[in-house]
Amino acid sequence: MDTVESETILLQPNPFAAPAPCAVQWKRSARARRVSIKIDPREAAVVVTLPPRVARRTGMSLLQQHAGWVLQRLAALAPAQRLEPGASLPIGDIPHEIVHAPDRRGGVAIEDGRLVVTGGIEFLPRRIQDFLRSEAARRIRLRTPVHAEALGVRPRAVRVKDTSSRWGSCAPDGTLAFSWRLVMAPDWVLDYVVAHEVAHLRELNHSPRFWAHVERLTPHRRAAETWLKRQGPALLRVG
Repeated sequence: MDTVESETILLQPNPFAAPAPCAVQWKRSARARRVSIKIDPREAAVVVTLPPRVARRTGMSLLQQHAGWVLQRLAALAPAQRLEPGASLPIGDIPHEIVHAPDRRGGVAIEDGRLVVTGGIEFLPRRIQDFLRSEAARRIRLRTPVHAEALGVRPRAVRVKDTSSRWGSCAPDGTLAFSWRLVMAPDWVLDYVVAHEVAHLRELNHSPRFWAHVERLTPHRRAAETWLKRQGPALLRVG
């Protein structure tokens, strides 16, 4: 089983620079074959993955070697966006102002470009996330059967998760999984990710045949990939 420990350390990008604090997640993985580092934009931290028998000091050495890159990437992250009244939240890439209506009932509703949230203020962030997950699942499950029918395939299940590195995935058993944060992207971007994962039900690889299936399902591949590369990290900073 993988284990994760978090701490804040000081990284020095070069001998002439002042050390800077850096949030680190030490991940011990039985599947890892080498030490690796990556940025987790959702947590604004660097993740250092260690194989079972590799000492943490080996990971620290690699981290210090790449201190400049790590600090630069963390500094370039979009600011965290809290779910609070007055904030602007994209749904389908359309900004919606979060409005708190404590005296009303009904949970969360979209009204005239606003996201109206009822109940106590302490429940507002959780209620918005629950709403976004549900809305993401609804939109994704509307598109999945359309693309599946076009390719003559059927997923075993469709799930919505909160992932930090993948927008979608296809398991060998045919289960499709998607990030709920896609609900904040343009509809054509969400549609591309669904088409991409459905195409994996025919080709569980990225061969020319796979990409031919994707091109058959959606004309937005290039534009969607560019959008996710440029705008996607900001979605991971919401909440």
